[in-house]
Amino acid sequence: MGTPLVIAVDGPAASGKGTLSHRLASLYRLKHLDTGKLYRGVAWQMLESGADPKDEAAAVLAAERFDPEAAHRAELRTGPVGRAASHVAVHPGVRRALYDFQRRFGETMPGAVLDGRDIGTVIFPDAAVKLFITANVEERAKRRFAELSAQDPSLSLAAVIDELKRRDERDQSREEAPLTPAADAELIDTSKLSPEMVVARAARFIDAVLARRQAEFAGSPSSGNSAGLVQS
Repeated sequence: MGTPLVIAVDGPAASGKGTLSHRLASLYRLKHLDTGKLYRGVAWQMLESGADPKDEAAAVLAAERFDPEAAHRAELRTGPVGRAASHVAVHPGVRRALYDFQRRFGETMPGAVLDGRDIGTVIFPDAAVKLFITANVEERAKRRFAELSAQDPSLSLAAVIDELKRRDERDQSREEAPLTPAADAELIDTSKLSPEMVVARAARFIDAVLARRQAEFAGSPSSGNSAGLVQS
């Protein structure tokens, strides 16, 4: 049957982890889950119902009732939903409510690329591959500004920088699952790299990990052959 291949990709907002994860999923023929969309989906449902994203009890109830299909809605990419999601995500009960879905997604063959903020540290600390993608806040703000300014012409780059700094502070200081690299994660700073360069660097690391796993499996007395490994 083989073992699912899980690639955990963590990093702050607008670091490029989503673009990288999508391309890695295609390259290694894996499923892809943008876990941030789960929190955005919960936040969107709360905003639609008039609930306060800072209300933990209401947020947990929304997460427990959340339909993952709602994560595909276009409305989730708006600034207000993103800000609400950063408040929803700090609630421990919300993170616990969404934990099982993420685990099931990654554990289903052939495996998956999951990107978020706690994939390699909390959701899949046992992932075969862990990447932590980052960039300086100014570069990340330019990327987010380019994405959001079409929706909101009044938006300024300075406002986006301020919002990202506050988002980073919330993500890094929350008690449950703070944003931090896993000890064994490969760190990639995308500030001065093109998307193609980021993919190439990540792929080199992944291929090295897979080759090492293949060698270890082949050398195991009980292995017999390498047919049990997930093919990349």
